[in-house]
Amino acid sequence: MNESKRVEIAWPSLGITVGAELDQRNPSLATCLWDALPYRSLQGHALVAGYHLYHLAPVHTLLHAPAEYRVDRRTVPDGTLFCSRLQHLGIKYGELTEPMTATPVGQVDESDLEALAQAGREVWHSVYATKEPVMAEVRRAGGPGGHDLPRMPVGDPQLNQLVKEVHAETERIWLDPPRELLDLHEGRIPSGAGSYETVLTTLLFVNGETRPLGYSCYGGLVRAALDGMPMPWLRQMTRQLAHTPAEFLGYCGLDRLWDFTQRLLTGLERLNSHEDFIAVMGHMALYCNCLGGWNLHLFPWQAGEHLRRIQGTPA
Repeated sequence: MNESKRVEIAWPSLGITVGAELDQRNPSLATCLWDALPYRSLQGHALVAGYHLYHLAPVHTLLHAPAEYRVDRRTVPDGTLFCSRLQHLGIKYGELTEPMTATPVGQVDESDLEALAQAGREVWHSVYATKEPVMAEVRRAGGPGGHDLPRMPVGDPQLNQLVKEVHAETERIWLDPPRELLDLHEGRIPSGAGSYETVLTTLLFVNGETRPLGYSCYGGLVRAALDGMPMPWLRQMTRQLAHTPAEFLGYCGLDRLWDFTQRLLTGLERLNSHEDFIAVMGHMALYCNCLGGWNLHLFPWQAGEHLRRIQGTPA
């Protein structure tokens, strides 16, 4: 890897580009990111933690790459870049309130911090109000843009076919919202999910199930396999963790996710190596995390505009 690892993070629709340097605080994570460049992704914004941008990076190894150095996100300078096991590239651009440890990989140039803050404000407006997607492009400084989603092969033919289809679907929805989620957010729910014809309740539960399915279930299974958990245990944990949330999400309209999950569960006994297990679960993780990113973008957060945090202490 080059001595100097200069990157550019651009938001073309906003006309904003910032430069940054990847550093050696977490060299394994920085290498994962550097090797995956260039890529594009839907830009998200923290909804609870404060002034923080993040997006899903198409990097399977972020699920498990070692992190040597951790910080409290609240204490580091604005412009700090983070990579996480949630497959996120995050950027702090102002005050954060959540006491979360994080793994820094670089720093935005001081001269670009004002532009970064402007991007943050624009992205917040996109996520909270307009719902017009903002795409991020991350590339090596001076290098070309572009985009590619890597695919990991699997030895078993049937499961390899499943991975090919999951990969193709992830590619299809990476930069365009999934039709199933658009229908759900527009109130077209064939199953009738939503008591008394409500939609917001269903959207809330879908959001609450999709994110942990990718972050905790599939991401956790990848890490358990790399830690050496025996294959019979891994298969049993997959059955225990994946079935119920995926079945519920299928009922709410995510039929493709439920179909993929059923085929995965049916084929578990054919997964005999940790390498194949990691490949299948890694692709399911990226797919679920992509669904989760779009769901966070589409969710009508402005419905809570009248609910505001009270400043100060109670009388």
